[in-house]
Amino acid sequence: MSVDRDKRVFALGALLTTALALVGCSSSILDLPGANTTSDTAARPKAPDPYLPVHDLPPDREEAVIPPDQRAKIEKELIAARDRQASAAAGQPAATATPTPTAK
Repeated sequence: MSVDRDKRVFALGALLTTALALVGCSSSILDLPGANTTSDTAARPKAPDPYLPVHDLPPDREEAVIPPDQRAKIEKELIAARDRQASAAAGQPAATATPTPTAK
């Protein structure tokens, strides 16, 4: 009698395990094309992808963002400004570089 009961428990456990496995896969089965063919169910809208597309790049530009002559002019102005600031900072001592507040 104990063997018959063990077989029933094993069969019931196997049935329960199979049922749980199929329930877990049901959502992925419903997403397959053609799986939802009944007319009484409404088609579920596909949720948009939460991530931006990585491989969709914009087309290359036909012209440079800044023309080369303007770029050279801007670089010269920045170099001149950097040199002026470096020479002004070298002429002043470090203590006077930050002004101290005066009491009134």
